[in-house]
Amino acid sequence: MENPTNETEAKQIQLNGEKKPKGGIITMPFIIANEAFEKVASYGLLPNMIMYLIRDYRFGVAKGTNVLFMWSAATNFTPLLGAFLSDSYLGRFLTIAIASLSSFLGMVLLWLTAMLPQVKPSPCDPTAAGNHCGSATASQLALLYSAFALISIGSGGIRPCSLAFGADQLDNKENPKNERVLESFFGWYYASSAVAVLIAFTGIVYIQEHLGWRIGFGVPAVLMLIAALLFVLAFPLYVRRNVTKSLFTGLAQVVVAAYVNRKLSLPNQRDSSITYYHIKDSDLKAPSHKLRFLNKACLISNREEEIGSDGFALKPWRLCTTDKVEELKALIKVIPIWSTGIMMSINTSQSSFQLLQATSMDRRLSRHGSSFQVPAGSFGMFTIIALAMWVVLYDRAVIPLASKIRGRTFRLSVKLRMGLGLFMSFLAMAISAMVETFRRKKALSQGYANNANAIVDISAMWLVPQYVLHGLAEALTAIGQTEFFYTEFPKSMSSIAASLFGLGMAVASLLASVVLNAVNELTSRNGEDSWVSDNINKGHYNYYYWLLAIMSFINVIYYVICSWSYGPLVDQVRNGRVNGVREEEELLDIVGKGFKKEDLRDIVKTN
Repeated sequence: MENPTNETEAKQIQLNGEKKPKGGIITMPFIIANEAFEKVASYGLLPNMIMYLIRDYRFGVAKGTNVLFMWSAATNFTPLLGAFLSDSYLGRFLTIAIASLSSFLGMVLLWLTAMLPQVKPSPCDPTAAGNHCGSATASQLALLYSAFALISIGSGGIRPCSLAFGADQLDNKENPKNERVLESFFGWYYASSAVAVLIAFTGIVYIQEHLGWRIGFGVPAVLMLIAALLFVLAFPLYVRRNVTKSLFTGLAQVVVAAYVNRKLSLPNQRDSSITYYHIKDSDLKAPSHKLRFLNKACLISNREEEIGSDGFALKPWRLCTTDKVEELKALIKVIPIWSTGIMMSINTSQSSFQLLQATSMDRRLSRHGSSFQVPAGSFGMFTIIALAMWVVLYDRAVIPLASKIRGRTFRLSVKLRMGLGLFMSFLAMAISAMVETFRRKKALSQGYANNANAIVDISAMWLVPQYVLHGLAEALTAIGQTEFFYTEFPKSMSSIAASLFGLGMAVASLLASVVLNAVNELTSRNGEDSWVSDNINKGHYNYYYWLLAIMSFINVIYYVICSWSYGPLVDQVRNGRVNGVREEEELLDIVGKGFKKEDLRDIVKTN
C-alpha cells in the first residue's frame, strides 16, 4: 500500500525545515525511459521469434504461430490485471517496479535458452538424409514458456500504469498551464513509444539476424535492466497517489446487486428519484430505461437498513448508485462496436506468415548494385511509419485543407474513421492474398516446390503495401475506437476506455489461434498439404489470406449494422447533431420559417 499524498504534498513536502519538490519535469526522463526501454526490449523480441521457434525448438509453422498467439493474448490481457492491482492494492509505483523486475527476469531466461545448449533441443539438420531430430522436452518448453509468461506479466504492469503515473507527476490543478503541460507530456510519451517500436523493429531485429540469438536476446535484457534501475533510482522524486477502489469492483457490484434484487418490482417513473439510490450531488437521480433489469441494483427497498446516517450504502454489494448502474450500461452498449475491431487485430497478428514470406523473397533495397538487405523482421516498421504519417497528415494537412475548402470546421466522424479502418484492413488482406499468389506461382515456376529456404526472384518490397494498409487501418480504427470509448464513457471510466482496445487484441489473438488450428486441421485431411504448411511453397498461404479477407469484409458489414443500431454519439446529442447535420436546421428546411429557433430547440429536445 502506498503512502497517501494530497495535492499539497504532491507539489512540495516539508522536510527538516526545507522544501523539497516532489514530481515535476525532473521525473519524466525516468518514467518515459522505463516505458521506452521496455517497448524496445519486448517488441524487439517478437518479429523474429517464429524463426527462433522453428529453427532452434523445431516447432512447425502452425504450432509456433499458435504459441506466439497465446503469448500475444497474455501480453494484451495482463494490463487489465495490472490496472486492477495498481488501482486497488499496490499503487502505480510498486506495480511498475515489480513489473520491470518481472520483464527483466523473463528476458534473462530467454537469453539463457540461447546461451545454454542443454536447455533446448540439440542442433540437428532435419533435411539431411537419415536424421530424426527430436523435439523439445517438457522441461525445456517449461523454461521457454516461463520466460514468455514473465515478460507478459511485466508488460501488464508497466503499460497501463506508466502513462497515468507520469501524469500524476505533472497534474497540478492550480497551475493555469496544467492542461498544456499534460498535453505536452502525452505527446512526448507517445512519440517516445513510436520511436521505441521503430528501434525494436530495426535495430534489435538487425542484431538478431546478423549477430545471432545470444546477442540478439542479450541486448533487450540489458535494456530492461537499465529501464528498471532508472525507474527505481528516482524513487525519492516521485509523487505517489493513494490507492482507491477499482472501477472493476464497482461494475461487479452492480451485476451482483441486480441479481440479489431481481425479485423487486421497479417503481413508476414519477417515484423514481425517491426510490433509487444516488449520490447527493449526482445529476442522475434515476437510471435510464435501457437495460432496465440492471436498475434493480440501485433500487432502495428499505432505506433504514440499506443506507447509513452518512448517506452511503451499508452493503455496496446489495445497493449501488445510479451512476454505477449507468456506467455498466455504457460499457454494455459499446460491446458490439468494440467487437468489430477484433477482426482487424486478427489480421495484424499474422506477422509470422508475413515474416516467412519476406524471408523467401529478395529483400535488397535495389536489385541493381545494392547489397544491403532489409531484415525480414523489420518490415513491420512500414506499419508504424504509415500510422504515424497518417496521424500527422490528418491533423496538420487534411483537416486544415478540408476546412478551408468547405469554409467551416471539418473532421471525419469517429464512426466513419472506424469504418474506413476496417475496410482498409479488408484491403490489406486481399492484397496480401494476391501478392502471395504471385510469389508462390513464381517459386513453383523456378523449381522451389520442395525448397522452403530458397530465395524467390521477386522483390520483398511487394509486401510494403499490405503493411502500409495495416498501419492506416490501425490509425483509423484503433485510435478511433479509443477516442470513441473515451467520449462515450463517463470520466470515471477512463481507465476502462484505455484498456478495451488492448482487451480486443487479447481476444483477437485467441480467436486467431482458433482460426489457424481449424484451417490447419481441415485442410490437411486425406494426406493433403495444409494451407499453412511448414513449407511455404507447398502450402497455400494465399488461400488462408483470402479466408481472412472474406471474414474482414463480413466484419465491415457487421460494423455498419452495429454503427447504425448504436444511434447518435454523446457529442452529437450534446451538440444537437445527428449524422453531422443540426436537427434544428433540418426542421427549418422541412417546416420552413414558421417556427422560431427557440421553438425548434424545444422540438429537438422532445425528440
